[in-house]
Amino acid sequence: MELYPAIDIRGGACVRLVQGDYAREKVYGGDPLAVAMEFEADGASWIHVVDLDAARTGRPENRAVVAAITAAVAIPVQAGGGIRDEFSAEALLGAGVSRIVLGTAALEDPGLLRRVAQRHPHRVAVGLDARHGEVAVRGWTEGSGRTLTDVLNEIEDAELGAVIVTDISRDGMLGGPDLDGLAGVLATTRHPVVASGGVGTLDDLRALALVEVGGRPLAGAIVGTAIHEGVFSVREAVLACEP
Repeated sequence: MELYPAIDIRGGACVRLVQGDYAREKVYGGDPLAVAMEFEADGASWIHVVDLDAARTGRPENRAVVAAITAAVAIPVQAGGGIRDEFSAEALLGAGVSRIVLGTAALEDPGLLRRVAQRHPHRVAVGLDARHGEVAVRGWTEGSGRTLTDVLNEIEDAELGAVIVTDISRDGMLGGPDLDGLAGVLATTRHPVVASGGVGTLDDLRALALVEVGGRPLAGAIVGTAIHEGVFSVREAVLACEP
């Protein structure tokens, strides 16, 4: 299982939201570019970047920052937030992003998802952010009216690089991931599954690394708050992800 240390960008700064609430934001001192370089130096094999402003508005508020990160590190960057048309998708891929994450667009425009994934096989991930079983859209500010299982079934035929599943109620809370729920996702989809939300200890990562269904483990785990709060280092987290 691979570690995806997370960098969430709002107003050009590195921040974290609690349970996806823009009113509950904590700004961290590190410049996003410097943080990304630090993650790479500490042994990360991927970096997960989210443009929080774009996730809410659909405008590429921090695209230049994301492009600067991809240029500064040698490891692959997975980036999302506000990618709602083909121009935005192609712009990020052209800027050096290894894998883009579609959230709202994947639900509201399945044709867009399939077209981009067909042109760029396995370089598109779908971010499914669920609150009380319902998938949320527009930066977690609105419900979609669809369940996680509904959406997984709808995207099963797309050539995706991953499905990223976030339990919004656990995000930023450090209370542990939903192991049973993630096992259920593995059982539902053929796509690689990346877990997000709730990791607060190295034991949480070790537990995630042991989740498997039919011999298929989780492909990765996104960790943000615990690393930014100094609960553990990227280097320690990478080791904990090894089963």
